Amino acid sequence: MIEQILRDEESRMKKAIEALARDLAAIRTARATPALVEHIRVDYHGVPTPLNQVASISVPEAKMLLIQPWDRTISRNVEKAILKSDLGLNPTSDGNVVRIVIPPLTEERRKELIKVVNKRLEEARVALRNIRRDGIEKLRQAEKNKELSQDQYTRASEQMQKITDSYIEKANKVGQDKEKEVMEV
Repeated sequence: MIEQILRDEESRMKKAIEALARDLAAIRTARATPALVEHIRVDYHGVPTPLNQVASISVPEAKMLLIQPWDRTISRNVEKAILKSDLGLNPTSDGNVVRIVIPPLTEERRKELIKVVNKRLEEARVALRNIRRDGIEKLRQAEKNKELSQDQYTRASEQMQKITDSYIEKANKVGQDKEKEVMEV
């Protein structure tokens, strides 16, 4: 029973770290990456659809994204959606493909992005602590129902804390890596 609770909560923590990594991948850096734009919603025949579901996104050069809509009629919609996004990118289109040149980041913009990274990192830490709280609550309930002894509950709670600490450390590492990437000139 203890192992099952710990395994479930660890699985949830792993998913929280993966979600953090996905969130941070969408934050703009000096180099081009499809993760920058794939989440942008494009009007596809009246339905807001993620860009990666209506077009192929490639990186032909380090500072350029190439978006090739599968349906040529939505090139304009792709362009508009990118302009509306808060990424500060200026797409150019020739009717078939949309090109985005990634401009260099200013020092001021880098600092703003670091704040966003730190905010997302703190949200991930809070999520991890909430998962820990849920796990400890399940253990407490099992102890209350006499399924665990008090010693087992204490040991399991300590294990839960160690697991939480390791995942918070992983989250911090992901955040530090993103900070370095943003500050890279």
